[in-house]
Amino acid sequence: MGASSEPYCEVHHGEGPYLLMLHGFLCSRAQWMPNIDALSKIARPVVVELLGHGRSPAPASPEPYRPGGYVEAFESIRKRLGASRWLICGQSLGAGIVLRYALEHPEHIMAQVFTNSTSALQERILIADARKATEAFAEKLLEEGREGLERLPIHPIHAVQLPDEVRSALVRDSLSISPLGAVNTILYTLPEVSVRPMIAKNIVPALLVCGKKEKRFEPYREYARTHMPLLDIVDVEAGHAVNIEAAQPFNEAVTAFLGKHGESRSHHFRAGGAEAARPLKP
Repeated sequence: MGASSEPYCEVHHGEGPYLLMLHGFLCSRAQWMPNIDALSKIARPVVVELLGHGRSPAPASPEPYRPGGYVEAFESIRKRLGASRWLICGQSLGAGIVLRYALEHPEHIMAQVFTNSTSALQERILIADARKATEAFAEKLLEEGREGLERLPIHPIHAVQLPDEVRSALVRDSLSISPLGAVNTILYTLPEVSVRPMIAKNIVPALLVCGKKEKRFEPYREYARTHMPLLDIVDVEAGHAVNIEAAQPFNEAVTAFLGKHGESRSHHFRAGGAEAARPLKP
């Protein structure tokens, strides 16, 4: 995959192995603002932005948006970092993508964390049935541009339950979302991101931090619990944006889990927040 189609990536200072972090649809690196400092104490966060979101390019080709395209990009990032193995974490749509990565390259993953993600565990037949409606919706959204994006209920402009600092950063970053990138995500990422048919093949230790207030996710939580090997589940008082709405419990659960499964720290790095981040060049 050429540099122009690789997602934006920045590396934060921290202690321990690298930790890939991927946000969800219509969000950005700001998704992780309440978590970076805490997780930097046990890992080196590597924050990636979805294509067409934040600082990432919005290629016209479908291939980079497909889960396989992201897996290829993750492998490129891992190699540039010089890491033989690392940790991964995904939120919402990002959860499905990192789960796919762990299924395809378990030899490079020490442990994985994910949050509520209907798209990651949805039945493929339901996705296929909705394809025509999805294509029509995407075409209309492309015509409407940013105004159409802002009308979507999941756009951060409507996330009034989030802390003001995080919401403001997400809304500010949303101005950089490419309508083409968002539409390509709808057309090529969402329909293929479900790992439901293969989740029983998981061999990487996994943690689901579940926002139990999101009732529509309950059957998917149950499916993961009964079908995914090596899975721990921590339920917290939060909705879909678990890592923001319940930042402290999320940070504590993830720190404890990754502390058990991360490799011993032979090198130490200064912990720091967003101001310490550096973009990783392709």
